Amino acid sequence: MSIVSLGASRVRYETVGYFRSPDAVFFTFLFPLIMLGIFTTAFSSSGDVSAGPGTTSISVGAYYLPGMVAAGILLSGVQNLAVDIAGEKGDGTLKRLGGTPLSPVSYFLGKIGQVFVTGILQAGLLLLVAGTVFGIALPTELSSWATFAWVFVLGIITSAFLGIALSALPRSGRSATAVVIPIVLILQFISGVYLQFYLLPEWMQNIASIFPLKWMAQGMRAVFLPEDFQALEVGGSWDLGAVAIALLVWLVIGLVLSRLTFRWIRKDA
Repeated sequence: MSIVSLGASRVRYETVGYFRSPDAVFFTFLFPLIMLGIFTTAFSSSGDVSAGPGTTSISVGAYYLPGMVAAGILLSGVQNLAVDIAGEKGDGTLKRLGGTPLSPVSYFLGKIGQVFVTGILQAGLLLLVAGTVFGIALPTELSSWATFAWVFVLGIITSAFLGIALSALPRSGRSATAVVIPIVLILQFISGVYLQFYLLPEWMQNIASIFPLKWMAQGMRAVFLPEDFQALEVGGSWDLGAVAIALLVWLVIGLVLSRLTFRWIRKDA
């Protein structure tokens, strides 16, 4: 079988394995949906959110939806793959796979394909619940969904490569969760997912701007929030060109790091 054929055959295997892991499903698939429900319920009594006097107002749930979509992308790729691959290294799965015809490229394709499938299902479920249960109005313009598509695709691929690269950091499979989750959680707090980005200190905004989640969240705000809200962004616009450049740069960085750091067997094993 060719490298691509082997990779394609791995996608189904990886996806089935993902949904058979309750902790992975909860912490990466359902977590953004649960957090959207908590934020919508807890803060709805404070009234609608607006960009300023005389501007369009939206519900609290509608304001937090873009950040939760972006967080879902990060969790599906970075957290899911970093913990999963580190676990496979720890239990000897990768060592056994290294003795088969499966190449690292085919392995990567299987993992990235799984992230695509689960990411699409997760985003679809999140938007379905947002629209039907929480009454959040979704975009009707084709251009908004076109923006959603390219931000989502770039974000998923970038997050997948970074997840593969980050899997080299934990010393063992048992320590993977303790190493990876704090990193991902901190990024969510400083990148405009749980806190309003424009209210954060400038130094914190600058740090967040180094990492891809801030740009994914900004791209998703351009999709789901009214135009008035772009006045709250750094520079006063959605700046989708910068979003694309930042994600492409991190995609390349993730690709290079994942290829340089990936090993079937740890060097110190």
